[in-house]
Amino acid sequence: MSKLKSFREQQHLTQQELSENSGVSVRTIQRIESGTEPKGQTLKILAATLNVKEEELLKKSETPVRENFTIIKIINFSSLPATIFPPANILLPLLIMFFTKQSNSLTRQIVNLQIFWSICAFIIFMLFNFMRSSYSWSNRSTLVMMILLLLSNVFIILINAAEIDKNQRLRIKLNFSII
Repeated sequence: MSKLKSFREQQHLTQQELSENSGVSVRTIQRIESGTEPKGQTLKILAATLNVKEEELLKKSETPVRENFTIIKIINFSSLPATIFPPANILLPLLIMFFTKQSNSLTRQIVNLQIFWSICAFIIFMLFNFMRSSYSWSNRSTLVMMILLLLSNVFIILINAAEIDKNQRLRIKLNFSII
């Protein structure tokens, strides 16, 4: 669907009504809606009539990709075997996401969460080691911290997997995007 048609339909206008409101011929509106790019004065008039920015009318309409929840679960679970090596728990889901062409908000959020978790885990681990050297804790405490960080990532992955299965969304997610 073209952007012009999308904006026109959002405002509940027919092609004829848009033509009358803008002064642009119905035939020109039909051509633009079928794929011809609006230019010059026509672009300005249609944007002003629909009360949108000219750039918005020029953006290509994205064809929605149907979400395959089986692949989304695989992308989520692909972080699991790589939890021991944090860069891999980001890289593996990214590769699966791009090769399966499942680059939707859910899969990007899974990868965002893994990136954020990896950064936070690294910072926590470094701070813990700094504190360990200051307070002369044993080397066992470092191992315990590594295991706790690993288990927290496994917990996040499993909780999200259950939520994807049940409600087709993530339970633990970020309110911002890294990628």
